[in-house]
Amino acid sequence: MKRKAICLLSGGLDSTTLLFYLREMDYELLALSVGYGQRHVRELAAGLLIAREAQVPILQLNLGILGPLLKGSSQTSFDVPVPEGHYSADNMAITVVPNRNMILLSLATAWAISERANLVAYAAHIGDHDQYPDCRQVFIDALREAIKLCDNNPPELIAPFSKIPKAKIVSLAETLKVPLHLTYSCYSGGEKHCGRCGTCVERAEAFYLAGVTDPTEYEDAEYWKKVIPDYELKK
Repeated sequence: MKRKAICLLSGGLDSTTLLFYLREMDYELLALSVGYGQRHVRELAAGLLIAREAQVPILQLNLGILGPLLKGSSQTSFDVPVPEGHYSADNMAITVVPNRNMILLSLATAWAISERANLVAYAAHIGDHDQYPDCRQVFIDALREAIKLCDNNPPELIAPFSKIPKAKIVSLAETLKVPLHLTYSCYSGGEKHCGRCGTCVERAEAFYLAGVTDPTEYEDAEYWKKVIPDYELKK
């Protein structure tokens, strides 16, 4: 019997690569996508297309009602501007959504228990550590232990990308033939990627460092080169 896994799927590059990585490992997969009132709601449409491409059933929850609990972030409070620049910059802290991954992983865990799934997986990577406490290894380890206590037959929490940079995820995606052109990352939430927000800059930088052609159409395709650290040395 195949082992079953629940994969958090945002529609972005990292979670999409994780979905295809788990598929390659021959898990029976279910994808969970959550609308929580995010500015970049465009990612939810990408998640549906990706799940269809991967032939993985997807459950998409609309939890916009949580908005009042998650205010203060540029991603959930529309009066807070989306910051521009590299993810390592101090101004990127405003993109942190309060307790987001705890909420999403709790939902995924509940679904995993009801489905008798073996795993819950999410795509935190080492590049997230600068700004996002709920992507750091200490959070992953603590939540993994908490999940062990929440049920008599709990799933295991895994974050297989937590110790690798985004460029390596891009390289893995290329190997797995992930449909990267379907993925959506931009925090500004436009039809095209803006090219200036932290996640657009990180995305463009990762493709460049991986030596993989970037299929993304950016409004500003050159901005990232001006703000990534040591760009001239990385050429």
